[in-house]
Amino acid sequence: MTATSAAVVGSTGLVGSHILSQLLAHPQISTVATLLRRSPPQPIADPSNKLRTTVSPSNETWASELPGILSSTSSHILFSGLGTTLAAAGSAEARRKVDFDLNLAVAKAAKAAGVTTYVLISSGGAHAQSMVGYAAMKGELEDEVSALGFEKCVLLRPGLIVGERESKRTLEQPLHSVANFMGWLSPAMKNCWAQDAGTIARAAVRAALEEDVWTGRQTKEGKNGGKVWVMGQAEIVELGLEKK
Repeated sequence: MTATSAAVVGSTGLVGSHILSQLLAHPQISTVATLLRRSPPQPIADPSNKLRTTVSPSNETWASELPGILSSTSSHILFSGLGTTLAAAGSAEARRKVDFDLNLAVAKAAKAAGVTTYVLISSGGAHAQSMVGYAAMKGELEDEVSALGFEKCVLLRPGLIVGERESKRTLEQPLHSVANFMGWLSPAMKNCWAQDAGTIARAAVRAALEEDVWTGRQTKEGKNGGKVWVMGQAEIVELGLEKK
């Protein structure tokens, strides 16, 4: 097993935090770089001292800072869990600056810095021609990232993301309760439309690190080369459920 380094942006979000913790515990990962707006409120478990954190209050400078961070840690894998909500952003325009503009700027910076594997947490239903504004924005982002020419580009499209967030999303709480109840009755009843954040993160990490999981997968050729894997909910569950 060859050791490698990785970087995570959006590591304080629900899925991003799970990706970070799984990378820190992964025997194949030697170093994990993160780029944050502020220091995390709680210490991050890092028994092997793998974590290299850069705090930069303005995410407008992240694209220019990222190449130096990736170079200093020799990171060839980057995970993006960047995203915000309409309520937190305050407007659709402000949300797009994070979900689309910042994500794309980070992806371009990663490609220029030599990142070969890029993993993006997208959204179920993402499609540039969607009549739903959020899904259209996510689809546009997927198209732009796919065209950058990463050797491996993984676009995960989860359904409802279930897990404990620092700030509650009031409109989603009833759905979370339904998902958890259905999962209690039968995991299959939940997994077909809602996935735990840890499950999504595990699928993302496996797709980035385990060469054999690509075998037989339906991938497409990127506009400028490389493989693009659009991972739907069934594959997320397949790869992300913990092995018993």
